[in-house]
This record gives sequence, C-alpha cells and structure tokens, in this order.
Amino acid sequence: MLKETIEGLNIKPNGVYVDVTFGGGGHSRAILERMDSIGDLSFDIGHLYSFDQDKDALRNAIEDERWTFVHSNFRYLRNWMDYYGVEHIDGLLADLGVSFHHFDCPERGFSFRFSAPLDMRMNQTAKRTAADIVNGYSEEELAKILYLYGEMKNGRGIARNICKARSQKAILRTEDLVAASRIPAEMSKELARLFQALRIEVNDEMGALREMLVAARDLLKPGGRIAILTYHSLEDRLVKNFFRSGNLEGTIEKDFYGNILTPFEVIEKGREASEEEVERNPRARSAKLRVAEKLIVNNS
Repeated sequence: MLKETIEGLNIKPNGVYVDVTFGGGGHSRAILERMDSIGDLSFDIGHLYSFDQDKDALRNAIEDERWTFVHSNFRYLRNWMDYYGVEHIDGLLADLGVSFHHFDCPERGFSFRFSAPLDMRMNQTAKRTAADIVNGYSEEELAKILYLYGEMKNGRGIARNICKARSQKAILRTEDLVAASRIPAEMSKELARLFQALRIEVNDEMGALREMLVAARDLLKPGGRIAILTYHSLEDRLVKNFFRSGNLEGTIEKDFYGNILTPFEVIEKGREASEEEVERNPRARSAKLRVAEKLIVNNS
C-alpha cells in the first residue's frame, strides 16, 4: 500500500518527515519524490530522516541533500531529533513489517524455511539472540511470549516441548527449533507464528513501538500526520487505541459535554490491501494502514 500510505501523510513540499523503518528505502524515496514533485523554490527546503537499526540498510542509501540516515532503533526517535535540532515534524511513517531482506537472508535466522543459526536480531550488534531466549527462558516465560506475540493457543504445550528438547541438547539452529516444537512441517502458519513471537521478543518490538508512538505524538506539529502499517493484531490494537485516545493505555477521557479528549483525528481506520496487491505480494495480506492527524488546538 505504498500509494495509500504516502497519500495518507499529506506531504508538504517543505516539511520535515521521518521514516522510522527505512529498510529497502521504498517509502523514503516516495516521500522525497513527492516533496520534489510538488516543491517550490520559494519554500524552505524540506528534510527527511530515515531510521534503521540494521546496518545492511545502508546499502540502500539515498544520495540527496534533503535526506539523513539514522542508524538506530526508532525507539530513540526523540533523542535523535534533539540531536539534529528538530523540535517538530510534519509527518512520520512506520512500516512495521519485517523486510524481505530479513526473511530471505538465510543466515539471519528469521525464517524456518532455511537452515541457519537461531539469531533474529534486527540490530546485529545487540547481544541477545533467539537462541538465548529459547535456551534461557523458563517454560512459563516461553509460553507467555508464544501466546502474546504469536497468538498461539497451544503456546504452553509448545513451550513444554521446547524445554524438554533443550534439556537433552541446546537448540541453536532454526531446524533444531522446528524439531523441538513438534509442530508438523505442513503447519507452516503455526511455525510462522512461533518464529514471529521469538522475533518480537528478541527485538523488543512492542516496547520500541510504545516509545516511538509517544515521541511521535509529542513531536508532531498540529495538522501533521502519522501513517503506520501494522501486520499482527497486537501491534495493530496498540496503534488503534493510541490514535483513538492519545495514550498507551487506550484510556478514553471526555470533557464536560462527553466529547472524547484526544490529540488526534483518525483519518484511516485500518485500510487493508486490495486483492490485486495481495495477488502481487502475498505478504500484504495481513497489512493494515492507520493514519492519524494531530489536531489543531483552538485557544480562542
């Protein structure tokens, strides 16, 4: 949903934008093209900051004076904007899906389709790997993340299988984990959920998302927009409730007249990919686009 996401940002030619998930650079290039195509020399030059914690993303660097690459987790959005002297932004984009590169790069260990070390780190300088979690977490801890992050109803049973297998031999590779889980090879969706749960825990994806949302809310100018693509229900629920309430708890506050007090107006309420796009890219099947605009406060 590249077109819909970029349109959702309502890009200003001289605005300051942030793409917190640079990856292959597709969204960042589209933002820069839109700024250029509707730009006017009478305006100040806009700027785009693109975040990615994976050093491999540097291979997709953009040669443009309006662009700055930030090699960091997006949870540090506020710190980096302070570093660059940016007080407010006009828009932020986040594509929370794992890039093709990670899934299709065997040695990174993100997919059960390949034999590889059980790694799954987005930031390759981070210390904790998926193998550390699989071999170090208690059965209760494993069951919890499988249920929460993988939405696996049989998470407790799978955690028990993993703990039993690791008592005999450390689980160090992707094929070791598949065997230990005892999930049949034909149940590919369940295996995908298992790997998803571990990936989210390894990279603390939910914690990072929470921190980024709060920073984005505070940095966004009135009239500015946040466009987020989610891919599983846990992160989508967090974004939905945050846009609706303006806080991480999703607590709705109302004024004397019963009007909801929130800093946002919801523009896009979970738009899904078209059948044509899903046919071209099956990974888009679970994507949902949510867009919110920072309200302009009238103090009169």
